[in-house]
Amino acid sequence: MEPVKIPRTINDPPNVLLWTTDELAPIMIGLIGGMFSGNLLIGLILGGAVTSLYKRFRDGRPDGYLLHLLYWIGVLPAKARTVKNPFAKQFLP
Repeated sequence: MEPVKIPRTINDPPNVLLWTTDELAPIMIGLIGGMFSGNLLIGLILGGAVTSLYKRFRDGRPDGYLLHLLYWIGVLPAKARTVKNPFAKQFLP
């Protein structure tokens, strides 16, 4: 049995049972999608697979890497005035 990381600071995501909320979200989306489509087991398996891939992706990178990646490819827009356009490669005065 693997040890479970207990959050020590206020910035750590909350835990639900054995998973953090960002790990539990794909499982719940798969569960709900499986219930709507009538294939509950397939939805749970897909949600578990996505969670496993996400954990592998997240563990080898610093905190906030996925949010920065989503911003860089243009999926996550920022509403702050100080955030520059990620597609602009050259800034002129």
